[in-house]
Amino acid sequence: MPSLFGCGYAALYNTSAGKHRGQTQAVYANKGKKDCEDGTCVLDLERGIVDRIWPHPWQTDTCIGTWHYNKEAKYKSPKLVIDMLVDIVSRNGNLLLNFPLPSSGMLDPEELKILFEITQWMAVNGEAIYGTRPWKIFGVGAPETSAPDRSPNDHHQAGAFNENKRRTLTAGDLRFTTKGNTLYAFAMGWPQKEALLAPLGTNGNQGLGKVGNVQLLGHGDRLQWKQDAASLNIQMPPEKPCDHAVVFKITTA
Repeated sequence: MPSLFGCGYAALYNTSAGKHRGQTQAVYANKGKKDCEDGTCVLDLERGIVDRIWPHPWQTDTCIGTWHYNKEAKYKSPKLVIDMLVDIVSRNGNLLLNFPLPSSGMLDPEELKILFEITQWMAVNGEAIYGTRPWKIFGVGAPETSAPDRSPNDHHQAGAFNENKRRTLTAGDLRFTTKGNTLYAFAMGWPQKEALLAPLGTNGNQGLGKVGNVQLLGHGDRLQWKQDAASLNIQMPPEKPCDHAVVFKITTA
């Protein structure tokens, strides 16, 4: 492979490869879509989410409040952060989340509370996030408020700065990720007595096939479930395994 010396990202990649036995361990993020299409960088959307599964990896960078510490800033709720994380990963993206620090260098009490809730959720559901890839569809639910379905020319058209237009996701919203032969289905709220996963019926357009087993991450007991032509119907246990989104781990027969 020819060296790309002469531009900033080339120096970054070459330096990284030199330190890791020829394997580049660095990622260069850029807000210019054309460079990213050439494979030299990852498209970065500031405070935004794309409207569909993108064929190339991309990233959102956002903050729980303002970019610089402000004791009067209003922070994102743990639910909003988790909803964004799941939404982004289901669309082939990565979330870079900033926690601004006061002069002490320590997160303030409210930031620590938010971080703790996110950490608790990840402890239960992390396997459905780490090392996963998008499924055939990112999910189902009410229409999204992100950018329309088109081929954007820059990060603004792709969906940057649209996070403040997001609606609250509920149990009726589903998101999907995969890892190997496992499908993870996120219900973005607690479904109460029964979860109905319409895309996973035997007659579903996604061609999942016959389901062999269903687990609820963080719940040790067996679930009662039934797959019919219209949907995969899952009886919910009496207690939640976590707050916010819950994850069904699904394998086919």
